[in-house]
Amino acid sequence: MSSKHSKHKSQGGIRFIVWADAEGQIREFELSGHAGFAEEGQDIVCAGISALSIAAVNGLEHFLSVVPKVQEADGHLTCQLFGIPEQELEKAQWILQTMTLGIEQIQTTYGQDYIIIDRRRWTPC
Repeated sequence: MSSKHSKHKSQGGIRFIVWADAEGQIREFELSGHAGFAEEGQDIVCAGISALSIAAVNGLEHFLSVVPKVQEADGHLTCQLFGIPEQELEKAQWILQTMTLGIEQIQTTYGQDYIIIDRRRWTPC
């Protein structure tokens, strides 16, 4: 069975990797790939995930005293929290958990063909 969007499907879709510590606090995330839901410029799955992730990075950069390490390239975004004071880590979690919830809801609505969520354990070096 094919969906009406199958001709646009890219290999693998967007991969969202979340690294959380033993307490469940998100310390890092990575987005890579392209959703392939529709043509470039018309892909609402990609647009939604991009808006959520960029808003999260902007919020972290605005509200935290230590700017996260962010790397951006075509189809790729990483954000790492290093040296965040413990009292500010809670602020970061509100932002990051909200982004994660939004991405999970997009996955529920559009399916795992377009967004794959991978949770991993973060450990300090």
